[in-house]
Amino acid sequence: MKRILIAGTSGKTSNYERALHTLGCSCLTSLSPVSAETKPDFDALLLPGGGDIDPLLFSQENCGSRQIEPAADRAQLALLHSFVTAGKPVLGICKGMQLINVYFGGDICQHLPTSQTHAYDGADRYHPSTALRDSLLYRLYGERFSVNSAHHQGIQKPGHQLAVMQYADDRVIEGFYHTTLPIVGVQWHPERLHPDSCTSDRVEGNTLIACFISGYLRL
Repeated sequence: MKRILIAGTSGKTSNYERALHTLGCSCLTSLSPVSAETKPDFDALLLPGGGDIDPLLFSQENCGSRQIEPAADRAQLALLHSFVTAGKPVLGICKGMQLINVYFGGDICQHLPTSQTHAYDGADRYHPSTALRDSLLYRLYGERFSVNSAHHQGIQKPGHQLAVMQYADDRVIEGFYHTTLPIVGVQWHPERLHPDSCTSDRVEGNTLIACFISGYLRL
């Protein structure tokens, strides 16, 4: 049984835990450091969604960020570093994707000009997207499919060795991957895309999560 570390606060990650349990994984939600002794206990890291990242971490002043938790940001980045150095799979979802981008030297647009298309408004926003040919998401879902969004910020400049593999129609980056490491980030929420919510153009999120669990994130 695969054991996944969710880098978050207990009580706030139930959707992620439910998705992982459905796929036969055990998981722990924690922001505590992972030591050299405990690191082998976890097969992969999931960076969940949440508030906005402290702009100081990407060398900007606050010009639109909100619900910032500086201590949590730094704890999540430290855990990401542990898994990067171990070469283990990492999946970043929403804020988690943005944290991966910051870790690898990218930056964030603190308020998207088209945020009304993506921001949570009592429920997730659904919108179409395009996956680049020969990418992981293209192989899983095809070229055109709808995803769910709940964010007002987005990736501005991708970090070092992060390659874009999915865009929304307004060119907001919806998915990327690391070119040499088993690391993927998506701006949408696969843990909330259940089979019973799928339509002809909406995808099933567990398809991507299962790929992450299996470690098949490299192209």
